[in-house]
Amino acid sequence: MKFTCSKADMNEAINIVLKAVPGKTTMPILECVVIEGKEDELILTTNDMSMGIETRLPAKIDEEGIILVNAKMISDIIRKLPDQEIYFESDDRENILLFCGKAKFNLSGKNHEEFPMLPDIEKSKKIVISQFTLREMIRQTIFSISNNENNKILTGELFEINGDEFKIASLDLHRVSIRKMQLKESYENLKVVIPGKTLGEVSKICTGGIDDEVEIYFSKNHVLFQYAKTIIISRLIEGNFYNINQMLTNDYETKVVVNKKELLDCIDRATLLLRESENKPVIMNIKNDEIKMEMNTKIGSMDENVNIEKEGKDLRIAFDPKFIIDVLRVIDEEQVNLYLFNSKAPCFIRDDHSYIYLILPVNLIE
Repeated sequence: MKFTCSKADMNEAINIVLKAVPGKTTMPILECVVIEGKEDELILTTNDMSMGIETRLPAKIDEEGIILVNAKMISDIIRKLPDQEIYFESDDRENILLFCGKAKFNLSGKNHEEFPMLPDIEKSKKIVISQFTLREMIRQTIFSISNNENNKILTGELFEINGDEFKIASLDLHRVSIRKMQLKESYENLKVVIPGKTLGEVSKICTGGIDDEVEIYFSKNHVLFQYAKTIIISRLIEGNFYNINQMLTNDYETKVVVNKKELLDCIDRATLLLRESENKPVIMNIKNDEIKMEMNTKIGSMDENVNIEKEGKDLRIAFDPKFIIDVLRVIDEEQVNLYLFNSKAPCFIRDDHSYIYLILPVNLIE
């Protein structure tokens, strides 16, 4: 195989496929990237057996072929090359020559036939969504997934389609994040659970705007995200997701409207009193037209008043401060609406019904 390509294009492509190279593995072959020269482009492929990525870049192909090389090594080399064209040549014995400017590397490749290539996915069931919207939907929900591998279903996010409604949901048994949107057309109803790791990488590759689309295809065991020049294939998580609809309610006895930044800054200041191993709640005393925020730890205590608009009863309730901070950081609106029932019932944070966040309170020890 012989080809010439730009350093910038190759560097960008390598950075994309590196996301599917495992950090630690008992299969050294998975630490490699497949580089294939075909017609007028290069095709780069990586696969960690749960997620695989393929991306393409333009190149002048003098001799078609395919080679396997350590992904981290070739990435480091290309990143530090001068900003000039790269000339690449390999022979049947997996020897690789790489030239760029005055730099010359002689590398050892591997037999590509041992590499587990990406599965063929039947492109039948699909939806089309803008990259910007998908990135935002993932950003507003992914922080609520669980990192407990003993309950695998909670390490992923629910993708649910009902006609023209698309919903993403995640939960970790302490909180639930739900983001909905209306699709441009109706699709066949569908429910799948996609690993959080995959969605984290998907959102990083979704760099396009509202007019840049991504096609999402679903099969029995896999999901495929297709961009203009990149595809991501991931295994689905088997099992039934929790019935989140039965957790939702429109009933409340107290509604609070508060400035998001003021509330976030106040809770953030309160956490300054927390040691790393300490788990103390932030207490909200909701009364009249203000919330009195309280934090008591081994280091000290603080209280601060935040102005609000309130409907309904006064209430004293406590939450894990991290769970409040997480959601406030992903809400873009200036005002936040909190709906509460009592000190032991979940609090709902809603955004005109397209975004719902549910958080369980912490029991107050008086």
